[in-house]
Amino acid sequence: MKGLDRKLASALLICALPLLAGCNSAGLSSFGNDLTELELPASVEEYPDNEVFKVAKVQFAQGNYGHAARYYERTVEVEPNNGEAWLGLAASYDRVRRFDLADRAYREAGRLIGDRAEYYNNIGYSYMLRGDVVKARANFLKAHEMDPTSPTINNNLDMLRDNVTRPRARV
Repeated sequence: MKGLDRKLASALLICALPLLAGCNSAGLSSFGNDLTELELPASVEEYPDNEVFKVAKVQFAQGNYGHAARYYERTVEVEPNNGEAWLGLAASYDRVRRFDLADRAYREAGRLIGDRAEYYNNIGYSYMLRGDVVKARANFLKAHEMDPTSPTINNNLDMLRDNVTRPRARV
C-alpha cells in the first residue's frame, strides 16, 4: 500500500473499529497482495493488563495489525471470555494473512458472540480476503439479516458485488 492509501485505510478503520471496514476500493483481487509485508512481531511493548485491550484497538485502528494481534493475544489471555477481543484478534490475524490462526480465533469469538452481526461481517471479510466470494457473501448476508441498516455491512456487500461483476484486466 502506498503511504496515502495506508493513511486513508487507517482513518476508515478508526471509524468502524468494532467491525472490519470494507471500504477499500482497490478491488477484490488486490486484497491479499497489499497485506503481505505485514508480519507478527516477535515481541511488543508491555502494558498493564487493564490497558492492553485499549492498546490492541488503537494498534488495529492505526493499521499496525501484527502489533494489534500480539496485544489482542495478551487480552484474551487475561480475559478469555472477551468476545470482542477474540474478534479483534481474528481480524488482526486476517490482516497479516494468518488465516489458520484467524480461524481458531473466530471459533472462540463465535462461541462467545456468534449471534451478532459484526461477527458474521468479520468472517465474511475474512473470506473475502482469502478470495472465497461464496462464503464471504453468505456471511455478509447473514450479517445483513441481523442488521440491515449497517453501513459497513452494506458497503461490504456492495464491494463484494462490484468486484465480482467487474471485468478483470488480463495481465
